[in-house]
Amino acid sequence: MSNIILPRAIKRAFTRDSMMTFDRQTIDSSGVFLLGELERLDQTLHAPLAAVTWGRDITLRNDVSMADEMSSFTNSTFASAGSGKSWAGKVNDAIPGISLDIGKTATPLPIWNIQLSWTIPELESAQKLGRPVDQQKFEGMQLKWQMDTDEQVYVGDAGLGMTGLVNGAAVVNVSNAQTGTWATATVKQIMDDINELLTSVWAASGYAICPSELRLPPVQFGNLVSRIVSDAGNISVLEYLRQNTLSNSINGRPLNIQPLKWLVGRGASNKDRMVAYTNEQNRVRFPMVPLQRTPLEYRGIHQLTTYFGRLGGVEFVYPETIGYRDGI
Repeated sequence: MSNIILPRAIKRAFTRDSMMTFDRQTIDSSGVFLLGELERLDQTLHAPLAAVTWGRDITLRNDVSMADEMSSFTNSTFASAGSGKSWAGKVNDAIPGISLDIGKTATPLPIWNIQLSWTIPELESAQKLGRPVDQQKFEGMQLKWQMDTDEQVYVGDAGLGMTGLVNGAAVVNVSNAQTGTWATATVKQIMDDINELLTSVWAASGYAICPSELRLPPVQFGNLVSRIVSDAGNISVLEYLRQNTLSNSINGRPLNIQPLKWLVGRGASNKDRMVAYTNEQNRVRFPMVPLQRTPLEYRGIHQLTTYFGRLGGVEFVYPETIGYRDGI
């Protein structure tokens, strides 16, 4: 006699206080829930926790369009014959000239796109509940766009071979901080680390540009905020550094020090990194084509639309105006 396998009994879960439980409708995109008579549902949309800072830290290059597949810029190099000044005598039959070399740097400008869709029944149900599914999906799309842009600006995309503001392949001014380990460093050692980086970048630019921006990992930034200059001091180390570093003396304004989460473990051997640069469009910039969308399309009971734009790679027009220090 063969064994007969009976279907497993369906187990249902119940709460101990005899209240109702949530069923599969709770995952419906229209946001339908079973509510108790004495339950007050907060209708506010609580989106996932996320923060982006790319708009604070870089200037956009907005002359690119959807028709462009690459963004590029040129750097010119000048040369003059001879090894001294271009002096001339009363009788001069050899007049030196200027030689020019123009190099071009090109960066891919890939397309970013995402589709929003819903069915008419979903839309009708959501409207009746006062929770419009189309608006919530739009806000989710906007968050995705912002987070992808944030990552592209700071670290680029490994799959496309693109780097960003904190790991630029064109940046050669990279080394360990001369003291480092700010958790135990003195205020003077921290200031020396920062001034060494600023001076190094200033020198690399031929003493033409001194960085006005400094970005630190959040923990090190918090350490500067919480510490005071001395036992007799009444200002934080952060405020002291803003006013007393090389940047304030050269640029005539305080050094702009801000926290940046993308610097955690970004340096060599997964050490924390700090970045000094000048946030100007002719120094470093990010090409972007703002979001556009297709007309609303109907497919049976479905409605859909596609949002699209372009996110390029950070353009280091003058890579010598940026520097990294690791191990802080």
